[in-house]
Amino acid sequence: MNSVDLENITKVYGGTTPSVDDISLTVGDGEFFTLLGPSGCGKSTTLRMIAGFISPTSGTIRFGDRDVTKLPPHKRDTGMVFQNYALFPHMDVTGNVVYGLSMRHVGKEEKRTRVAKALEIVGLDGYADRRIDQLSGGQQQRVALARALVIEPSVLLLDEPLSNLDAKLREETRAQIRQIQQRAGTTSVYVTHDQSEAMAMSDRIAVMSAGTLHQVGAPREIYRRPATSFVARFIGRSNVLEGVVEGVESRRLAVRLDGGEALFAPIVADTLSSQVVKGDRVALSLRPETLRIDPVEETTGAPVGAIRATVRMSEFTGSSCVIWLRYGEQDLLATIPDTDDLPRDGEDVLLRPDTGRTWVVAP
Repeated sequence: MNSVDLENITKVYGGTTPSVDDISLTVGDGEFFTLLGPSGCGKSTTLRMIAGFISPTSGTIRFGDRDVTKLPPHKRDTGMVFQNYALFPHMDVTGNVVYGLSMRHVGKEEKRTRVAKALEIVGLDGYADRRIDQLSGGQQQRVALARALVIEPSVLLLDEPLSNLDAKLREETRAQIRQIQQRAGTTSVYVTHDQSEAMAMSDRIAVMSAGTLHQVGAPREIYRRPATSFVARFIGRSNVLEGVVEGVESRRLAVRLDGGEALFAPIVADTLSSQVVKGDRVALSLRPETLRIDPVEETTGAPVGAIRATVRMSEFTGSSCVIWLRYGEQDLLATIPDTDDLPRDGEDVLLRPDTGRTWVVAP
């Protein structure tokens, strides 16, 4: 079983502030698992501790039932794909891919078979004799992936492997990597700061910030049910409004926003919404696509379940329109279907959130 278990992993360099602070998570056998967060959040440090390049200050790392915490990298049975690919420019494609097998003293015939299989998996059969400088960036990335897969590792580790590609090639290559990983069935841990990349590729995502773990879950779960205001803002776009719980009913909460309006949110078992009580301070995550814009019918205030805001500007994006608004001192964003009847800049409108998609998060 090629699972990866991190138990209370902490890494402290010279100072007192941990780069990685007491992280525990499990990557399932054959899973594509992504560590996601902004630069400096500790995701690459976590990956390098899994690889064995960095030793944790405390905690335990297991691959299946093996404790690998103190094992050197070459004894962990991992394949690594680096940000800069780390290919040997003086070798052809075969030379690069076969390198790990040569270091393991694999027989000549088995080398030939495994290299051919690896190149087929990554879609580069027919490129075996090409020089590295004859390949595109995307092809070089796939050579690096083949070199990692050819040794048949227990765990595949990928450290921002698409960051050097342009936007279009990055989008194409991320789909190829996901397909390759699914064909190979290798347990994989992927590091990126790109939320779109993580959402498109992953079985599950761990969202990190400042060395701490904010949430682990499937992409749709993290997007629709963020655990904290950081996750809500970092994954996609979200309007996060703070307030105080004013009432707790059987299926929903009433939250009085700092701006004075009252909104509702569903109570969902085993989430923060089911744990708060009247008087608790919370935040509400409102995704732009869950907001409806209506005209203002009264001269003051807003009805319960709505927000009164002022339109700042509108953007036509093709299939939809993005409306920028001002609510008190806060900027809000709404995404609505394209229409010829857009609200005018400077006009006051009512924003009505979809109560079922309004989510309670930690402020």
